[in-house]
Amino acid sequence: MHRPFAKLALGLAFALVAGTSHAAEPTKGNPKLQSIESLAFGPEGLLLIADGKGAQIVAVHTDDTTPIQWSKLQQAEIKQLIGSQLNAKTIDFVRLVVNPASNRGYLAVKADGKETILTIDGAGKIATFDLTNVKHVRYPLSADGKATPIRITDLTYADGRALFATVAKEGAKIYTVDLRQDGVTPGWVNAETYHVGHGKWETSSPIRTVIPYVEGGKTYLVGAFTCTPIVKYSLDDVKVGGGKVKGTSVVELGTGNTPQDMFAYAKEGKNYILMNQMRNNGKPAAGYPTAYWTAKVEQGILAETEAVNEKAPWRIKGKGNAPVSNRATMVPEFANVVAMDRLGDDRALVIQTDEKAGFRLAVLPLP
Repeated sequence: MHRPFAKLALGLAFALVAGTSHAAEPTKGNPKLQSIESLAFGPEGLLLIADGKGAQIVAVHTDDTTPIQWSKLQQAEIKQLIGSQLNAKTIDFVRLVVNPASNRGYLAVKADGKETILTIDGAGKIATFDLTNVKHVRYPLSADGKATPIRITDLTYADGRALFATVAKEGAKIYTVDLRQDGVTPGWVNAETYHVGHGKWETSSPIRTVIPYVEGGKTYLVGAFTCTPIVKYSLDDVKVGGGKVKGTSVVELGTGNTPQDMFAYAKEGKNYILMNQMRNNGKPAAGYPTAYWTAKVEQGILAETEAVNEKAPWRIKGKGNAPVSNRATMVPEFANVVAMDRLGDDRALVIQTDEKAGFRLAVLPLP
């Protein structure tokens, strides 16, 4: 999935983590996850695992902090390789993330329906990440530890907190869990969003992928929805006991698509967001040469205050709003990317399909 934060050396405005000591000492053992719905990395190899069925976030101390080099830039037939290694007939990708402390890839998969985390090193070696005896801290999503199981759609990290989006009966929710404190009830809000492609305010549409963003000293959560508006939400409104937050929609990338992964990066002095999408029916349509496609968006569009919500621009002409021209464009080199995360300052680790059930792991230069 997405890189949850960016280095200050890149000059990005996205949140950078600092000071993350836990009030609780990690427990060593098996966290006994009931599900693996998303992954994200904090600092110093801290792996966050979203366990919606278990109504918890688990922070695992991987001790994976020694940087590695990538010499293997392609690995064909990645599904078959994983299936053979796990002795599984079906492999479904859940989330791909890169540990920024080591540049090692971490891939959550469902192997014959069983959720597993794998690691991928720079030589293309794939290994199972053993969770039976790891240092970890559990963060229940309720004070009494009896929260109702939920579906967590994505997870990220900023300012010592886990930020994540969920789908519940009441609609889309945003949660924040302070990882620096023990026994603190998470904050949450119901998210209300102007769905640009639908032309109306909505509360039920799920946020599919998220990253943090800092503007004017305030931290926001940036999310993307099916059909695919990019929206930011102020985290000042996320409080214990719930509430509601109205998002600010800044751009519409194209209806009929579902976001997959998103991360921020810098190139040639400019800051961007890269996001890959899937056509909702899994098939190409007019204007979409492949079922999976990737958009590059200028980060500055998040700071817009006038052309937002009902006036938000479209990547292409739509419903009377002017297109954003070169501020949001397709990236042909990232066609057919089904999963990705940033690898260092100028590359991405991706899983790419040939649209014929073939998949490869690849390292691609950032556009």
